[in-house]
Amino acid sequence: MRAAARILVRDGYEALTTNRVALEAGASVGSLYQYFSSKQQLVSALLEDHIDRTMRQVRDEMPHLSLLPVESAVPRFVELMIASHRVDPELHRVFVEQLPRIGDFAKIEASLNEGLVLAEAYFRAHAADIKPQNHALSAFMLVHSVESLTHAAVLNKPELLATPEFVRELSALILGYLQ
Repeated sequence: MRAAARILVRDGYEALTTNRVALEAGASVGSLYQYFSSKQQLVSALLEDHIDRTMRQVRDEMPHLSLLPVESAVPRFVELMIASHRVDPELHRVFVEQLPRIGDFAKIEASLNEGLVLAEAYFRAHAADIKPQNHALSAFMLVHSVESLTHAAVLNKPELLATPEFVRELSALILGYLQ
């Protein structure tokens, strides 16, 4: 899988073949086919692994985050989302650019839905501290705003992912909506 990731980042989706992955990994194509029957299955497994690694940070932090007031929780959530996009950002960029070709929207949708459930539960627990009372809509606005702007940074301005200013501005945007 690491060999496939290197090829995807270095040469792109079109250049990825099972033969090239086997060569890059120093393995036989037959060995590769024991685990992955096609290029699409290999990329799908890479995507699933990438999502699991990026979501692990958010999952691990949520119990602590749920105890924080809105003014502290939102910037921390934004930091977590940005940090999750810094996990192998070049591979993340390839996934964002190539997702229509990969076609594995179910895994992406599942991770977004997990974020929506976590955000909605937070909003319900802190309903007295936020202005919008449609918690499902508020969760949708928060998760998709942060996800969209972070993906825009991954694709167009990756240097923003390392700046405190990006966290501050995105947090201000969300807090302005919530309060």
